[in-house]
Amino acid sequence: MGEELGARAARARALAVLRVRSRATAVALLPAAVAVVLLVGGLTGRFGGEGWDTVRWVVTVLAVVVLLAAAAVAAVIARSRPAVTPTVEITERSAPDLYRMVRDLADRLDVPAPSAIALTPDCDSWLEDRTHPATRSGPAPGGGAEAPVLVIGSPFLWWMRVGELRAVLAPVVAGTGPSAHPDIAAARRFVRGLDAAVAVPDRPDLDPVRRLGARFTGWVAAILLRGCRGHAAEMERGVAVAGSERAQAVDYGLRIVAQEQVGLAYAGWDRLLTRVALPAWRMGRWPSRLDAGVVSALTELSRRDRLAEGFTSRLGERPACDLLEEPGAVDEATSLLAARLFHGGPAEAGPDWSPVDWQRYPEEVVDRKWRTDAARLHRVLDRLGETPAAGPVRAAGGPTLARVVDHLAAAHGGEAGEALAARISAEVAREESTRPPVERQGHGPAMVQGDPDGPYIFGTDPLPLFPLQPPRSGRELLADHVTAMVCCAAVDTAGAAPGLDWLDGPALLVGGARRTDLTGRVLTLIEDADPEPLRSWLSEIGVRAEKPVRLV
Repeated sequence: MGEELGARAARARALAVLRVRSRATAVALLPAAVAVVLLVGGLTGRFGGEGWDTVRWVVTVLAVVVLLAAAAVAAVIARSRPAVTPTVEITERSAPDLYRMVRDLADRLDVPAPSAIALTPDCDSWLEDRTHPATRSGPAPGGGAEAPVLVIGSPFLWWMRVGELRAVLAPVVAGTGPSAHPDIAAARRFVRGLDAAVAVPDRPDLDPVRRLGARFTGWVAAILLRGCRGHAAEMERGVAVAGSERAQAVDYGLRIVAQEQVGLAYAGWDRLLTRVALPAWRMGRWPSRLDAGVVSALTELSRRDRLAEGFTSRLGERPACDLLEEPGAVDEATSLLAARLFHGGPAEAGPDWSPVDWQRYPEEVVDRKWRTDAARLHRVLDRLGETPAAGPVRAAGGPTLARVVDHLAAAHGGEAGEALAARISAEVAREESTRPPVERQGHGPAMVQGDPDGPYIFGTDPLPLFPLQPPRSGRELLADHVTAMVCCAAVDTAGAAPGLDWLDGPALLVGGARRTDLTGRVLTLIEDADPEPLRSWLSEIGVRAEKPVRLV
């Protein structure tokens, strides 16, 4: 019953969207209809006289202008390239078991099977219509109309078990049924065309004359889009309700457990990106196995969170990534796409944009990040030209931790700290501004491996950029730099080592164990100019603050 109500609501809203299109067509044809009436009236003698001749000419010219403008707008809407989500395409040859599972699911739901499967580096799954000629990388499978593409969140594929993934995808795949309805399909094409036409004036390749015409077209498309946006949203809501109701009979009990895994995957994926991947991206490295890393992150989260107890027992079941023939190649492709989407990295690896394995992450990312930040901190101290009265000899001795501690301890109420934080912020901003602009433009199907049936990036539009973190304050940057200096001194003088925490990112290992008690002591030094808690910690670890450290 709920499915039928949802489907009816979706069809009704689709008709409402199409009525907006019909009204726009009627408005465009109205001057022409009036002109035809006036011309026929003149030929039959009903509208004779000089005054009617003037009216006929004015209305006829107006009708021609309106028809030409309407034809131009219609052509732009029809030819505009709708936005396409950048994804990693998965061919059937590279994942036969995954395609078989999705087709079996579609057969059980009695809906058309998706035309293809793609992965997105995000915790979400949906159907995406790619029937527009400009959005296809090749001909539709088998020719003719092409069904929607099933887009799956790659973290789901690595963290979820096969049965859980099937349960999560059931309501999504069920949406192919309403998608095949001609009214819903036509309404979606119309809305997507309007959305694409609105963005045409922003294209950089337009000359002034074409840009002026594009602005007019965009203005008309925006008016139509406002008129049907509410109906389109309700249509999609009805489609979702119909799909959810249809999928109720498929693995219902397992769907409840799988939804818990969706929330867990989202939390672990977010922390992995912001705290582990982002430091590497900022220094020109991209972790090549993000999806494998999310498994480690979520396993660690399951150990720490009492609400997640028992989830690790799932790891004995078959993971969904086993449905792929080469999960490593797919993971690398989605990892590179994640770096492009969330950080704006280039489309291909290069000297300043190279992959890094998890085994090499502590040495090539964590240690390098610490030493880069420590070097920046000492450059700023050199430019300040100040030596604290408590230790001028230490300050002149080179890049030592003692120099930093003495400088901050000599501050009054944290005010030398403020100057240092401001200088570091300016230095970081200057370095960011001098970096060459990154390439964010897609190049269509860019092959990731030699196998023509392997994964490739889909999408010819410029990639959107989704920043993971807001700009950091000067105090936060200063705390990061002082912490980095402490870690460098601990590694060089006390036998500590850089490490990786799957949830918190770079970590300092002392005796093989992670130390989590450093941040508060650094903040006390910065904010209160009180060095004693930090000095006690350094003494406990055996760090020699007066010894110079190695910088990059």
